[in-house]
Amino acid sequence: MKKTEPISESYYYILLCLSKGANHGYGIMQMTERLSGGDVRIGSGTMYGATSNMMKKGWITEVMSNEPGTERKRMYSLTDDGREALRSEIARLRRMLENVEE
Repeated sequence: MKKTEPISESYYYILLCLSKGANHGYGIMQMTERLSGGDVRIGSGTMYGATSNMMKKGWITEVMSNEPGTERKRMYSLTDDGREALRSEIARLRRMLENVEE
């Protein structure tokens, strides 16, 4: 595994949410708040800046929605590179926790 830099909390939660399936920006924002117990709130400016940057990195891609009522919303899906970035970050965080427990 190549060394990667830590990712921001916002990026982490966006990737985590998308690891559970394709979603639109507002859905990711809601899921982030729920998963973090309300500790992390991603605003719309952060959301769309982050998704734009992550699309450039090849971590996420825009997909068409099949769900009724969401045809006009931008839907995002995790790529293999995005899944690897998330796995690397989770491994890094686990190592940090192991250091505390030693």
